[in-house]
Parts: sequence; structure tokens; C-alpha cells
Amino acid sequence: MLTVDTAELELMEVWLDSDPEHQRLRVTFPINKWAGSRDSAVVYFEIEPGNRLAPHTDSAEEILYLISGEAEAQVGEERGRLAAGDLAVIPAMVPHGLVNTGDETLKVVGFFSEAEIVSSFDEPIQPIGAAVLTQGAPAPVSA
Repeated sequence: MLTVDTAELELMEVWLDSDPEHQRLRVTFPINKWAGSRDSAVVYFEIEPGNRLAPHTDSAEEILYLISGEAEAQVGEERGRLAAGDLAVIPAMVPHGLVNTGDETLKVVGFFSEAEIVSSFDEPIQPIGAAVLTQGAPAPVSA
């Protein structure tokens, strides 16, 4: 059995150079192909009040579960409010993003229907330096 304690996760802080103060979050993909999952993946991320997850697409359908906080989600042309305890379905390849609209840290778990996910952003995610990221592949090695 593959298990993960979300209280013990090592999160990576990521941001966009175009707005490093507001497009910033902490994230990890604790369950994926390389962790031993065959058919699914999980992302866990935290966003501080006023910050956002930049719009992007993912290669697989994703179900978001908000553990804590409040957010405004944009999925394609649709916008909606989400709060702790809510679930939201994000179709594959539909642009989506989240803004923390509350006064506490937004904590979210995303469940993907595939074990390897390709996420595409409009600009490189820092400090990684790439706009297209494959989650479930080995981490890039620094030169």
C-alpha cells in the first residue's frame, strides 16, 4: 500500500517571474508513476491569502478537494467560489487556475486520472525554469 502523510510533505515553492509576489504557491506530487502508482496521481498544494495558481492545462482530468480556505476558481470561461470541503472537477486540457480569496492558507489536494501528468503554463515556472512540466517523471537534475 502506498501512503503519504500530508503533514510531513516537503513542498517546493514555485512562482512566475511576471508576478512573483502573487503567482506563488508551495506544491508537491506525492503520488504518481514514479512513486509506485499505476493509474492515478495526486498533487498537494498550498496558496497564501491573495496569491494564486496561474492558469494552466493538465493532460488528465483532475478532481480538486479543498481541505481549508476559500478560493475563486476559473475553469475555461467559467468562474466559481470554492470553500473547505468542496470538490471540483477540472476536465483534461481545459485552462484553469485558483486565487486564494480568504484570510487563511488555501490547502488543496488534486486527484488525477492518470499516473503521469503534463502541465502547461504560459511562462516558465520558477525555480524550475520550464513552462511544460511532466509530473510523475523523475525530478530534473541541476547542472
